[in-house]
Amino acid sequence: MTDKKMGVSALALFSLCAVLVLDTLTASASIGVSSIGWWAFMLVVFVIPYGLITSELSATYPGEGGIHDWIKRAFGKNWAIRVTWFYWVNVGLWMPAVYILFAGTFAELFFPDLSLAMQIAICISLTWLTVWICNVSVNVGLWVSNLCAILKIAIISVLAIGGFVHAFNHGFANEFTFSAMLPSFETGSAFLPALVFNLMGFELVATMTKEMKDVKQVPKVIFLAIAVTAFLYVVGTLGILAALPVQDIGLVAGIVDTFKVLFGDGAFGQAITLMLGVMTLITFIGNMVSWTMGSSRAAAESAKEGELPECVGYLSAKYATPVGANVITGLVSTAVIVIYAFFASSNDELFWSMFAFSSCIFLLPYLFMFPAYLKLRVTDAQQIRPFKVPGNFVTQLVMTLICFAIIAQAVVLFIFPEIISSSIDWTYSAPVLGGVLMTIVVGEVLLYRSLAANKAGKISTSKEACV
Repeated sequence: MTDKKMGVSALALFSLCAVLVLDTLTASASIGVSSIGWWAFMLVVFVIPYGLITSELSATYPGEGGIHDWIKRAFGKNWAIRVTWFYWVNVGLWMPAVYILFAGTFAELFFPDLSLAMQIAICISLTWLTVWICNVSVNVGLWVSNLCAILKIAIISVLAIGGFVHAFNHGFANEFTFSAMLPSFETGSAFLPALVFNLMGFELVATMTKEMKDVKQVPKVIFLAIAVTAFLYVVGTLGILAALPVQDIGLVAGIVDTFKVLFGDGAFGQAITLMLGVMTLITFIGNMVSWTMGSSRAAAESAKEGELPECVGYLSAKYATPVGANVITGLVSTAVIVIYAFFASSNDELFWSMFAFSSCIFLLPYLFMFPAYLKLRVTDAQQIRPFKVPGNFVTQLVMTLICFAIIAQAVVLFIFPEIISSSIDWTYSAPVLGGVLMTIVVGEVLLYRSLAANKAGKISTSKEACV
């Protein structure tokens, strides 16, 4: 439990740390100069409606369950169980991708010849460090998240300013013309879903309502975080593209490579690159701490309702942190790291395969969140809404459909990135699709167990309920 309530700034930093991810900044830059047009398009068409909808839901239905509570109110318990499962387990599936990136960046900075086996060992160690931080206390987790938010701002500021200084002195590494900056499916369509992924997670602050001074501050928190996040993503992408030709941007080592170009190979340049690289590594840990904290709280809340196994809801007697959910997240991450290591021959390939798989699971709950918003507007119209999205029903319908369609196309492109050109690479797509389907099946098994337990009136109250 925190000792004092948090205000707008602290909560905005928490949201910023959760949403602003350096691990996929290189993926957006890999789209090329047209990524600038895509950022502008997504911010206007998607992020603003998403922020408005999330603000209304968070302020109207506060509670640690967050997205779980909203979908349960709109579509009932069964869909809430499915969504909570996706929302929670995706963190354990995403964590391997982030820590593969950590290990690759670590190797680039310190040990260029570090074996894949050693990098896997680093990933597993970081997984359990994250679990430990989240188990210790909310205060520690928030401190780590807020520190990492500040580091992210500093790193992206360096990328942006350094990129433009380098371009001024040596010329731009890519051609920045108006036509080149326009959105185009012909340039890097495989990485377009990463833009959607980069902008998701503002609803995570709803799981922190017990720590808020006033839930009416939620819209301020969300839109402050959106404004800062959008600006930093755009200028960070510009900085990388100003310094590195698009064909030289690596998914794993892209940020460190940019630092090396900006600061050179001299002793001072190497020291600055090393310092910024270490700061980047710390932000990877902070990002996983933020998401593990939020998603585990939602899962624990669901377990209290008998919707997930009781062990998921096991809380620390001292800190009231969701130890059960956190530990299971660590176990899932460890298993995925080991399994996926057998399917990839390089860090970039391993990172993107795991990232695409986990991102599909991560985005599935949003396919229900946006329709839930519209349904609650109709079926729960009498509910007091401290913040209400302006516009009539047609406006709400259009916003919901646009947000739903953008999420749906991102899921499809993560699994079939070349479908726009009417081709499918099953070598890549089959493992990703198989992982998604397997995760859905596990969720259905958990749902069946929950329904059977409720029907029999035998909801377990023991820690062994996960067995």
